[in-house]
Amino acid sequence: MKPRSKPIIPCLWFDNQAEEAVQFYKEVFSNVTVTAKFQPSDRSQERHKLSEGKALSVDFTMHGQKFLALNGGPMYTHSPGISFFVTCETLQEANHVWNSIEKEGRVLMPWDTYPWSEKYGWINDKYGVSWQISLGSLADVGQKFAPSIMLIGDKFGKAEEAIHFYMDVFKDAKLEGIARYEEGDGDVLGKVKHAQFYLNGYTFMIMESSHDHQFDITPAISLMVYCDNQSEIDYYWERLTQGGGDEVQCGWLYDKFGVSWQIVPKLLTENMSDPAKAPKLMAAFMPMKKMDIAVLEAAIN
Repeated sequence: MKPRSKPIIPCLWFDNQAEEAVQFYKEVFSNVTVTAKFQPSDRSQERHKLSEGKALSVDFTMHGQKFLALNGGPMYTHSPGISFFVTCETLQEANHVWNSIEKEGRVLMPWDTYPWSEKYGWINDKYGVSWQISLGSLADVGQKFAPSIMLIGDKFGKAEEAIHFYMDVFKDAKLEGIARYEEGDGDVLGKVKHAQFYLNGYTFMIMESSHDHQFDITPAISLMVYCDNQSEIDYYWERLTQGGGDEVQCGWLYDKFGVSWQIVPKLLTENMSDPAKAPKLMAAFMPMKKMDIAVLEAAIN
């Protein structure tokens, strides 16, 4: 049986730049609030190569949506393999967002008029995080920031399979629609040009391309699922690694499409801010792959 709907929260990986990046997003998007900062233990500071005084992670919200910025170290870098589709409802806002990111960013698709939007552009910000900025209606998308997955290389042709895979894993799932490549689109006819779907009330998008793109999905963007109990952790861990996924460490996994997930007990979020409990929890979960709540509880009790 599928667990009840759980929040799905994007985690952005940085190398000593998490706090700086969140401040930048405050300037770009406005309506951004830091809700918590977690200071590193000596062990995590060494593991993640953190500079003195840097936070291990920053919880923040943008226009009411929760995010986490993690100072994970130099291991992973961002790519357009997972980007954020940003809906702006006024041209003034859209221009501000685009111009703010463009100053030190890298343009992937110019800020211009396209068949799907009066104004749209695709850009990497100065930290490498990829954004698709679009003038449109929030009512059509459902949320301000929608994670967008790009399947290329050996994953091309699997976008529909991915949609149905995710919709089968999560309890509250709905397909909004699929737009397919047509004559003149410059890709394989009938494959997924763009699709929108919902998981647990959150909007997701997916695309695929047969072209020789010089990037792929990386763990620099991961999707966090907070679980109430061990049975929920077991469920998501088993389902998301099914069919060719891979277990990583500390509650991280890859699914068979290369997307990274963190399956995390609420116990961690409730206790990691406690300076007495945090080191004990860190020591307990660092050797784990799938999280074991009983071991974590024993560590702090």
